[in-house]
Amino acid sequence: MTHAMTERRTDAPTASPNIVHAALAVGGFAIGTTEFATMSLLPYFATDLHIDAPTAGHVISAYALGVVVGAPLIAVMAAKMARRTLLIGLMLLFALGNGLSGIAPTYGWMLAFRFLSGLPHGAYFGIASLVAASLVPPGKRSQAVARVMLGLTVATIIGVPVANAIGRAIGWRWCFGLVTALALLTALLVALFAPRDNAPAGNSALAELAALRRLQVWLALGTGAIGFGGLFAVYTYLADTMHAVTHASAGAVPFALAAFGVGATIGSLVVPRFADRALKPTAAGLLIWSAIVLSLWPLAAQHLWSVIVELFAIGLGTALGIVLQTRLMDVADHAQGLAAALNHSAFNTANALGPALGGAAIAAGYGWTSTGWVGAMLAIGGLVIWIVSIVTSRATQR
Repeated sequence: MTHAMTERRTDAPTASPNIVHAALAVGGFAIGTTEFATMSLLPYFATDLHIDAPTAGHVISAYALGVVVGAPLIAVMAAKMARRTLLIGLMLLFALGNGLSGIAPTYGWMLAFRFLSGLPHGAYFGIASLVAASLVPPGKRSQAVARVMLGLTVATIIGVPVANAIGRAIGWRWCFGLVTALALLTALLVALFAPRDNAPAGNSALAELAALRRLQVWLALGTGAIGFGGLFAVYTYLADTMHAVTHASAGAVPFALAAFGVGATIGSLVVPRFADRALKPTAAGLLIWSAIVLSLWPLAAQHLWSVIVELFAIGLGTALGIVLQTRLMDVADHAQGLAAALNHSAFNTANALGPALGGAAIAAGYGWTSTGWVGAMLAIGGLVIWIVSIVTSRATQR
């Protein structure tokens, strides 16, 4: 598999690759803000919509379901569309879903609008990653993907606190208004700066679906779906753990979340440089790193300072998503769109699996910090799948 498989014939770009990457990253910032800020605003919209907290949690799940469903569906249905046109359309759909979420009159409508908002999420990141990679030399593809994903990690540091502050000060509905504005800005920036490409000759829904026949695609997706689950096992129950075990004040939680975001951002900037030189060892190293730091969570949770350090370390491991995105470019052949989008379906599968298993461990009486051991086991599970991928890839030299 060569870099040529990620390319598509384009007219001369109207801007440098860095400007195009920055424009695409704004979309990542918008997506990251709505995905994580909605969790922090749950008590506010639960009260306004007259539902309890567990029921309001279904709103979060509806968005994740939209991602899982939308990523492959849109990638297949839009197989013959030019990528620039598709990216603009995806951001307009994202703006519509979030705008409607901000005016949802009832719980039922809120569920529907959050599902709609999630539909373009995975397809946007997948196609944006392909566009970003097509503008740089083969040896810098992971770094190009990282620049797009940087918007997502920066959102955890800046976007989420700002949206949360807006939600608390003037109402949760304005948070979705902010995201809508960011999505419209992204659509405008893509229209202005992204290269004008042609619809792919000979591509079709059946050609995209061919990715599902490739073992290496499934192994890469499985690595993400299992290996990433450990992160969410700890992250989901962070506030409760810090209250019950660390005995930290509620005001300390945002600082802990910011430490995670800083780690994720630094990981996105540094790790891709190694991945562009040796992708397979880098992914294995990240999974080993995650297994080690997650296993330390029961000890780190005892003190606030160690919680901050631990969450920074856990955040570094999120760079695995970038590495796997590049891996899928290598093994998908002509089914680039579907494979790239499915990476985010796998990510959201992990988002469901990790909290479910972590919650089961807590409910079984193993304590709040048992999520760390659950996370470590999931990281090891992802490592096992990755090792299988490495061993089986030797036959095809991929």
